[in-house]
Amino acid sequence: MADLSYSAVFPLIMSSDKKEILLHRRQNTGYMDGFWDTAGSGHVDAGESAQQAAARECREELGIEVATDQLEFVHVSHNIKSTDGKTYYHLYFWVHQYKNTPAIMEPEKMADLRWFPFDELPDKMISIRRRALEKLMVGERYSENFE
Repeated sequence: MADLSYSAVFPLIMSSDKKEILLHRRQNTGYMDGFWDTAGSGHVDAGESAQQAAARECREELGIEVATDQLEFVHVSHNIKSTDGKTYYHLYFWVHQYKNTPAIMEPEKMADLRWFPFDELPDKMISIRRRALEKLMVGERYSENFE
Protein backbone atom coordinates (compact mmCIF):
# COMPACT_ATOMS: atom_id res chain seq x y z
CA MET A 1 0.00 0.00 0.00
CA ALA A 2 1.35 3.42 -0.95
CA ASP A 3 1.87 6.12 1.65
CA LEU A 4 -0.55 9.02 1.46
CA SER A 5 0.26 12.70 1.55
CA TYR A 6 -1.92 15.26 3.26
CA SER A 7 -2.40 18.99 2.75
CA ALA A 8 -2.95 21.75 5.28
CA VAL A 9 -3.38 25.49 4.76
CA PHE A 10 -1.92 28.36 6.77
CA PRO A 11 -3.47 31.76 6.11
CA LEU A 12 -1.14 34.55 7.18
CA ILE A 13 -3.27 37.34 8.54
CA MET A 14 -1.41 40.61 8.98
CA SER A 15 -2.21 43.79 10.87
CA SER A 16 -3.23 46.81 8.83
CA ASP A 17 0.32 48.19 8.97
CA LYS A 18 1.73 44.78 7.85
CA LYS A 19 4.06 44.60 10.89
CA GLU A 20 2.24 41.97 12.93
CA ILE A 21 0.84 38.50 12.30
CA LEU A 22 -2.19 36.91 13.97
CA LEU A 23 -1.42 33.74 15.94
CA HIS A 24 -3.53 31.46 18.10
CA ARG A 25 -2.55 29.18 20.97
CA ARG A 26 -3.72 25.61 20.48
CA GLN A 27 -5.61 23.57 23.06
CA ASN A 28 -7.41 20.21 23.15
CA THR A 29 -6.39 19.33 19.58
CA GLY A 30 -3.93 16.51 20.26
CA TYR A 31 -1.20 18.32 18.31
CA MET A 32 1.19 20.80 19.93
CA ASP A 33 -1.38 21.99 22.45
CA GLY A 34 -0.14 25.04 24.36
CA PHE A 35 1.94 26.24 21.40
CA TRP A 36 1.29 29.24 19.17
CA ASP A 37 0.34 28.61 15.53
CA THR A 38 -0.84 30.66 12.58
CA ALA A 39 -4.49 31.60 13.12
CA GLY A 40 -7.04 29.98 10.85
CA SER A 41 -4.97 26.96 9.81
CA GLY A 42 -6.42 23.56 8.99
CA HIS A 43 -6.67 20.62 6.65
CA VAL A 44 -7.80 20.72 3.04
CA ASP A 45 -11.02 18.72 2.80
CA ALA A 46 -11.88 16.39 -0.05
CA GLY A 47 -13.24 18.25 -3.06
CA GLU A 48 -11.94 21.71 -2.12
CA SER A 49 -8.96 23.70 -3.31
CA ALA A 50 -6.28 24.98 -0.95
CA GLN A 51 -7.61 28.54 -1.35
CA GLN A 52 -11.16 27.40 -0.59
CA ALA A 53 -9.86 25.57 2.50
CA ALA A 54 -8.01 28.69 3.73
CA ALA A 55 -11.14 30.81 3.31
CA ARG A 56 -13.28 28.19 5.07
CA GLU A 57 -10.86 27.83 7.99
CA CYS A 58 -10.75 31.62 8.44
CA ARG A 59 -14.54 31.71 8.58
CA GLU A 60 -14.90 28.69 10.90
CA GLU A 61 -12.06 29.48 13.32
CA LEU A 62 -11.90 33.28 13.27
CA GLY A 63 -15.29 34.51 12.01
CA ILE A 64 -13.71 36.47 9.17
CA GLU A 65 -14.71 36.37 5.51
CA VAL A 66 -11.88 36.00 3.01
CA ALA A 67 -12.44 35.89 -0.76
CA THR A 68 -10.16 33.40 -2.51
CA ASP A 69 -8.87 36.16 -4.80
CA GLN A 70 -7.52 37.88 -1.66
CA LEU A 71 -5.24 34.92 -0.90
CA GLU A 72 -1.71 34.97 -2.34
CA PHE A 73 0.32 31.76 -2.30
CA VAL A 74 3.74 32.49 -0.75
CA HIS A 75 5.28 29.25 0.52
CA VAL A 76 5.00 25.46 0.61
CA SER A 77 6.66 23.35 3.25
CA HIS A 78 7.09 19.64 2.56
CA ASN A 79 6.97 17.92 5.93
CA ILE A 80 8.43 14.49 5.36
CA LYS A 81 7.74 12.99 8.79
CA SER A 82 5.26 14.82 10.96
CA THR A 83 4.65 13.85 14.58
CA ASP A 84 1.82 11.55 13.48
CA GLY A 85 4.04 9.80 10.89
CA LYS A 86 2.24 11.30 7.90
CA THR A 87 3.73 13.33 5.08
CA TYR A 88 2.20 16.79 4.78
CA TYR A 89 2.32 19.66 2.33
CA HIS A 90 1.76 22.92 4.20
CA LEU A 91 0.54 25.72 1.93
CA TYR A 92 0.95 29.31 3.15
CA PHE A 93 -1.12 32.23 1.84
CA TRP A 94 -0.95 35.95 2.62
CA VAL A 95 -4.45 37.22 3.37
CA HIS A 96 -4.67 40.61 1.68
CA GLN A 97 -8.19 41.59 2.79
CA TYR A 98 -10.88 40.21 5.03
CA LYS A 99 -14.22 41.28 6.48
CA ASN A 100 -15.12 41.30 10.20
CA THR A 101 -12.84 41.33 13.23
CA PRO A 102 -10.92 38.11 14.00
CA ALA A 103 -12.28 36.38 17.09
CA ILE A 104 -12.07 32.98 18.75
CA MET A 105 -14.89 30.97 17.20
CA GLU A 106 -13.77 27.55 18.49
CA PRO A 107 -12.92 28.16 22.17
CA GLU A 108 -12.54 24.44 22.80
CA LYS A 109 -9.54 24.37 20.38
CA MET A 110 -8.13 27.90 20.75
CA ALA A 111 -6.87 29.20 24.11
CA ASP A 112 -5.77 32.64 22.93
CA LEU A 113 -5.65 34.86 19.85
CA ARG A 114 -3.04 37.60 19.63
CA TRP A 115 -1.05 39.84 17.24
CA PHE A 116 2.75 39.42 17.30
CA PRO A 117 5.43 41.49 15.54
CA PHE A 118 7.18 39.42 12.86
CA ASP A 119 10.51 40.00 14.58
CA GLU A 120 9.16 39.03 18.04
CA LEU A 121 7.40 35.70 17.52
CA PRO A 122 6.64 33.87 20.78
CA ASP A 123 9.19 31.38 22.12
CA LYS A 124 6.58 28.68 22.44
CA MET A 125 5.65 28.61 18.74
CA ILE A 126 5.45 25.44 16.65
CA SER A 127 8.99 25.12 15.30
CA ILE A 128 8.12 24.09 11.74
CA ARG A 129 5.75 27.06 11.48
CA ARG A 130 8.44 29.45 12.72
CA ARG A 131 10.93 28.06 10.17
CA ALA A 132 8.43 28.41 7.33
CA LEU A 133 7.75 32.05 8.30
CA GLU A 134 11.49 32.75 8.45
CA LYS A 135 11.97 31.20 5.00
CA LEU A 136 9.11 33.07 3.35
CA MET A 137 10.22 36.37 4.91
CA VAL A 138 13.47 36.11 2.94
CA GLY A 139 11.63 35.16 -0.25
CA GLU A 140 12.04 31.37 -0.21
CA ARG A 141 8.93 29.72 -1.58
CA TYR A 142 9.83 26.12 -0.68
CA SER A 143 11.21 24.37 2.40
CA GLU A 144 11.51 20.85 3.74
CA ASN A 145 11.20 19.49 7.27
CA PHE A 146 12.20 16.04 8.49
CA GLU A 147 10.70 16.05 11.99
